[in-house]
Amino acid sequence: MDQRVTNEHQQEAAPNLEAKPARGGVKQDSSWLTRLRERRGLVLAITAVCILVLVGIVVWWVNASGYISTDDAFIDARTVTISSQISAQVVDVPVTDNELVKAGTVLVVLDKSDYRAQVDQAKAQVDQALANIANIAAQIGAQQARVDQANRQATQAQAALIFARQQDERYSGLAKSGSVTQEQAQQYHSSFLQAQASFDAAQANAAATAKQLPVLQSQKLQAQAQLEQMRATLEIGNINLSRTEITAPADGYVTNLTATKGNNAAPGQALMMFVPRNVWVTANFKETELVSVKPGAPVSITVDAYPGRSFAGRVASIQAGSGTAFSLLPPENATGNYVKIVQRVPVKIVFDNPPDVLLGPGMSVVPTVTIK
Repeated sequence: MDQRVTNEHQQEAAPNLEAKPARGGVKQDSSWLTRLRERRGLVLAITAVCILVLVGIVVWWVNASGYISTDDAFIDARTVTISSQISAQVVDVPVTDNELVKAGTVLVVLDKSDYRAQVDQAKAQVDQALANIANIAAQIGAQQARVDQANRQATQAQAALIFARQQDERYSGLAKSGSVTQEQAQQYHSSFLQAQASFDAAQANAAATAKQLPVLQSQKLQAQAQLEQMRATLEIGNINLSRTEITAPADGYVTNLTATKGNNAAPGQALMMFVPRNVWVTANFKETELVSVKPGAPVSITVDAYPGRSFAGRVASIQAGSGTAFSLLPPENATGNYVKIVQRVPVKIVFDNPPDVLLGPGMSVVPTVTIK
């Protein structure tokens, strides 16, 4: 007990001195460095994982910053409505649904009988007009001969008139000198008057005959105009006859076929839809992304219908306006409350090579544009 009291007094006398642990005691606390040293493998593994994640984030950011993509994209094409341009009965439909056809392939055959008869009638009218022109041309030739004959008769009458005038003047002078009788002078004067009348009649005949030529030439021009009209009618008939066979405008697919043998086709009536093989991608990018999209930029295209495949393409053009600007009901921002919405602008993307798979309008795609 005395020894315990002595120790307590010693501790109170030296409070700044650190108390030493009792002999045989265990140190309970250890520093954090000691704990890290004890778990060195786990620490190294966590550090390596953090470094790999950081490197992956950096690599992803570098790669992602060089590309831009959107899922608001689809296959587009200029589909054609195949319709009849004439009124006729459908006699044959040699194609079927979803069939791939070449340009010029007959799609629908219409009844030709009425239009073939119209062509034959127009041909007959053309032949008649040609015959009429030939007849008038012959009349013009004959009338030209009559004009020449009338001119010669007028010349002959003029020569007779000159001779009769000279005779009249000669015998008139002789009658005054008494060399011939007055009766003889009167006879030659009468001959002169007859020659004058014959010359006037010949001139009038020549003029009347000559005036017939313009009439015949006008008739010829009218006949030629009728010929052109008949030829135009014949051409229209041939065109309508050719329209009895409706052909494919390009290589493509027959879709939405409604034409049936025996139905009557009216002008403008849709018989089927036709999808050309020439397709492209319409991608609606945000307007804030267009600064990075340039025509000619390479594009990687994936199609939802063919997972795992990628098609090469390029940016062809950017529409001059947002999609809503050309919609059926464009927005009217000048009225009511205005809320700014990021618009989307259609971008046309074409394939570098024609795809070897079936692609049609409306199929979903995801284009990725390289912007760096």
